[in-house]
Amino acid sequence: MIQSMTAYASRTGTLDGASWIWEMRGVNARGLDVRLRLPDGLDGLEQAVRASIKENLTRGNITVSLRLTRDDTGSALAVDEAQLDRVLQALEQVQDRAFSLGVTLGQPTAADVLSQRGVVVQNKSEEDDSTLVDALKADLPELMKDFVAMRSAEGDALQNVLLSQVDEIESLTTSAIQAAEARKSHQAASLKDAFNRVMAEAKEVDPTRVEQELAVIAVKQDVTEELDRLTAHISAARDMIADPKPMGRKLDFLAQEFNREANTLCSKAQFKDLTSVGLDLKAVIDQMREQIQNVE
Repeated sequence: MIQSMTAYASRTGTLDGASWIWEMRGVNARGLDVRLRLPDGLDGLEQAVRASIKENLTRGNITVSLRLTRDDTGSALAVDEAQLDRVLQALEQVQDRAFSLGVTLGQPTAADVLSQRGVVVQNKSEEDDSTLVDALKADLPELMKDFVAMRSAEGDALQNVLLSQVDEIESLTTSAIQAAEARKSHQAASLKDAFNRVMAEAKEVDPTRVEQELAVIAVKQDVTEELDRLTAHISAARDMIADPKPMGRKLDFLAQEFNREANTLCSKAQFKDLTSVGLDLKAVIDQMREQIQNVE
């Protein structure tokens, strides 16, 4: 069954004052291109996200973002002793310099010292971050499930479109076969007229050689192989669309083969009805190729 490369999924969660929003988006791409936008400091989360994507997807431009908000009002405060030492040393240096210049400064209070940047910090343990990472990882299976489900839903609609286009190609191929059959009498009359003109205008012409040349022309205008290949491609396309494995690349290649046969059919046609069918074929095949670009 067809899987689309276009999809979107999101999940939200909370844990001990932290809240988050996962967002996952996918669009078409030649291969699997993964882009992550995750907060720093969450060890192991990036590897888990990438592993989950590679396990479930084979193609697409995938963007995963995580917006994380932490409520630190309940966190314990701690003094960064190294920063405190640096602040006190700086204050002592200022006091000494002021005394040497005859300037008297008031003594700083403890509140003054604690207000300096970096002296007081939120006390977060590695265990707290580990618990948060585990909760975020626990969201990944459901996020991926929702994302794949949307891909499948988009794929069902895409599959119906592709099957409809294959049906149209089959109908046009049948019309081309009928037009090629109708062309035979027209082609025979044209070749006969050409033969008679050559024989009437030329004094020394080998009739056998002329017949051979006309036979070569007839072979070059024969479209039997092109029509046979189009028929075979139609069967192959239906098989690929029904296959549960990712078939986007193969379908894209098959669409190119469809287009090649339609081009050759038009170049060989030299008959209005057959040319018209060939052009209609090219139009439908081009529409199908556009849809196939979204197939995984």
